[in-house]
Amino acid sequence: MRRGNLPADTTTFVGRKHDVAEVRRLLSESRLVTLTGVGGVGKTRLALRAAAETSRAFRDGVWFVELGGVTDLELVVHTVLEQLGVHNDTVRMHRTVLIEHLHDRQMLMVLDNCEHVVGAVADLVDALLRGVPGLRVLVTSRERLGVDGEHLHQVTPLPQEPALALFAERAAAVEPGFVLTARNHAEVSRICALLGGIPLAIELAAVRLRVLSLDHLSSRLDNTFRVLGDGKRGGDPRHQTLHAAVDWSFHLCTRPEQILWARASVFSGTFDLEAAERVCSGDGVAPEQVMHSLMGLVDKSVVVSEQHPSGTRFRLLEPLRQYGLEKLRDAGREQVLRERHRDHFIEWAERREREWFGPAQPQIFSLTRLEHPNLRSALDFCFDQDTDHCVHLASTLWFYWAGCGMLGEGRHWLDRAVASAKPGPLRAKALWVNGYVSTLQGDLPASTRMLDECREYAVASGDGPALAYATHRLGCTHLIGDDLDLADSLFEEAMRLYQGQGTVNSHTMLAGVELAISATFQHDFAAAERLCVEAKAVGEEHGELWAQAYAVYGLALCAWVSGDFVRADRLGRECLRMKRSFHDLLGIVLAIEVLAWISASQGDAVRAATLLGATNEIWQSVGYPMFGSRYFGTPHGECESATVAALGEHEFREMFRKGMDLRLEDAIAFAIGEEQAEDPAPAVTLTPLTRREQQVADLIAGGKSNKEIAARLVIARRTAEGHVERILQKLGFTSRAQIATWVTERRS
Repeated sequence: MRRGNLPADTTTFVGRKHDVAEVRRLLSESRLVTLTGVGGVGKTRLALRAAAETSRAFRDGVWFVELGGVTDLELVVHTVLEQLGVHNDTVRMHRTVLIEHLHDRQMLMVLDNCEHVVGAVADLVDALLRGVPGLRVLVTSRERLGVDGEHLHQVTPLPQEPALALFAERAAAVEPGFVLTARNHAEVSRICALLGGIPLAIELAAVRLRVLSLDHLSSRLDNTFRVLGDGKRGGDPRHQTLHAAVDWSFHLCTRPEQILWARASVFSGTFDLEAAERVCSGDGVAPEQVMHSLMGLVDKSVVVSEQHPSGTRFRLLEPLRQYGLEKLRDAGREQVLRERHRDHFIEWAERREREWFGPAQPQIFSLTRLEHPNLRSALDFCFDQDTDHCVHLASTLWFYWAGCGMLGEGRHWLDRAVASAKPGPLRAKALWVNGYVSTLQGDLPASTRMLDECREYAVASGDGPALAYATHRLGCTHLIGDDLDLADSLFEEAMRLYQGQGTVNSHTMLAGVELAISATFQHDFAAAERLCVEAKAVGEEHGELWAQAYAVYGLALCAWVSGDFVRADRLGRECLRMKRSFHDLLGIVLAIEVLAWISASQGDAVRAATLLGATNEIWQSVGYPMFGSRYFGTPHGECESATVAALGEHEFREMFRKGMDLRLEDAIAFAIGEEQAEDPAPAVTLTPLTRREQQVADLIAGGKSNKEIAARLVIARRTAEGHVERILQKLGFTSRAQIATWVTERRS
C-alpha cells in the first residue's frame, strides 16, 4: 500500500524540469533542502513534484505538512504529528513522541509555507534530523531555516518559454481554442515579461481572457504596471512584480468583490458559504450579495472552490489571503472582522455541542475536522483579546477534544483557558472538561486537582450541572486509579444528580457504562450487563453512537468473561466500527484490545499477537497502556502471556511487530476483518448492524415506511428515522432500495 499523503495535482505542471532534477540531486546529497523565493513563484508546486518523483526512494513514503494556517508556535509540532497520522494525546512532549515514532523510518517530510513560524520549524527540524537517521526534509519558505547542513535552492521566476506555455495552458482553460501562434506570440511574451515570469501572476492574468481580448489584456497590464510601479523603490523587484500583479487583479475586481476578498482573509484553511455570509456581510454588504461576490472571485481564480462530502467549500490562495489581510488592516477593519469570525465559530461550536447528542455525530466529527483551522484561529484571537470567550470556546469543544481523538490539542487550549479564567461558571466548565481530558490522558494528579476545585466551587455556588459533571469525571479518575469503591460512590452520586436535573446526554450514558466497567472488574456481571443495556437503549432511542459504542464495549467485556466468545467478538467489532466514525483513539484501542483477548480465548494466537502489536502502537498516542490501571491491565497481561506460550517468543515478536507496523486504518480493518489472510479460513458472515437495526432493515426490505416500522416495533417515528439513518451510514448506502437489496442478498 502506498504510504504518504501528497495531494494530487489539480493542474498540469509546466516547466521546471531543471529545478526538479536539481532538487532531487540535492535531496540525494543532503538531509535538509530549503526552497526559497517570493510568494507565488511556485515553491510549493516544485516541492510537490520533486517529492513525488523521488518517492520510490523512501520506504515509509513522502508526507506533506502545510503550515500556512498555523499561528501558535506551540502547535507547529502538533500539526506535523497530525498530518503524519501520529497522535499524541499523552502528556509527553510532542517532539519526543514524533522522534520516537519516526526513529526507524525512512521517509521524506515536506514542510510548506514556513516563513511565519521559521524559528519553531528550525528547532523542530534540527531535533528531527539529529534523532531520526532515515529522515530527509524538504522545506518551502521565503527565508532559510539556518539549520546545520541546510542546502538552499532559490526558486526563480519561469524563463520565457515555460512562462509562455503556462500562460497558454491556463488561457485555454478559460478561453477554449486559445493557442500560442506566431500572431500572438509577441503579445503573450510581453505579458509574461510584465509579470516577471511569476506563475501566480501569470495565472491571475490568464483568467482575464474570459472578459478581455489579448490586446486589451496586454495594454491594461502595461498601463497598470507603469502606475503601480511609480513610488516603489528598493527591495526585491520580484516582490514588487508579484504585489503589482495581485494589485492589478484586485483593482479589476468589482467593489463588492474587493470587500469580500479583504474580509475573507480572516478565514484559515477552507470556509463554507454560511460562514462567508455571516462573517463577511454587514456595513452595507447584504448576506445575499456575498454569494454573488464569492462566485465572481472564484471565476477570477482568486478563490478556489473545493468539493467535500458536506458541500462546497472555498479557500483563498495563501499569497492572496495575505494580500487581502493587508487591505483589511489598511482599512482599519481587521479587529471587527476577527470578532465576527470569533462570534460565528463560537455559535457554530455551541450548535454542534447541542447536536452532538443525536444521530448527526459522525457528520459533526467530519465538519469539525474541516473547521479545525478556523477554530484554532478563533481560539488564538480569543486568548489575545477576551478571556471569557476563549474559556467558553475551548470548553464548548469538549466533544471534539474528548470524542474525536484530539486530546493533545484540547489539553493545550484547556490548560490556557484554566490558567486565565476568572472564578465562575465558565471556569467551572473549563475545569471539569480539562479534568476529563486529563483523565483520558492518564494524568490523574492534574485531573484530580481540577475536578476537586470544580466540585468545591459547585457546592459553594449551587452550580448543579458543574457538580454533576465534576463528580462524574472524578469517578472516572478513581476508576482508572483502581479505587473502585470510591469510583462507584461517585458514579452513583453523579447519576442521581443527572437524574434530578433531568439531564440525558452522552455523559449520562457514559456514567452508567463506567459504573458497569467497575462492576465487571468486581465480577458483578449481571449489574454490568444491565447498566450497559440501559445505556445502549438510550443511545438507540436518541440516535447517539459515540457513547453507545462504549456501552457495546462493556457488553463485549461481559460476553467475553462469560465465555460467549462469538457474541463478544461480534460486539467488539461493532464497537470498533462505531468508533471508527469519530477517530476516537481511546475507543478504538479499547475495542482492539478486547478483540485481542477474545482471539486468544478462541485459540487464534496469531491474530491475538497481531492485535496486541497494533494496540501497543496506538497506546503510545493515547496515553499510558491500559491507563496504567491494574484492573484494565490484568487481562492484557494474561492475553500476552497466553499468546507467547502458544506461539513461542520468536513468532510472537514477529506477529507483534507486524501489528505495530500497521497504520491506524489498516489496524482497524484487520481487527474488523476487512482484510483477509493469505489463506482465509471459512468465517461466519457478520453484520455491522445491531439487532434492532437488522429488524428495521428487514422491514425496509419488506416495503415498510418509517411510520409503519415505528408502529410494528412500537417505537417513536423519530427513533425509526434515526435507525434508518444509521443503517445508511454504517452500510455506506444512500437509499432505502440499496438496504432492501443488501438484505435480500444476505438471505440468499
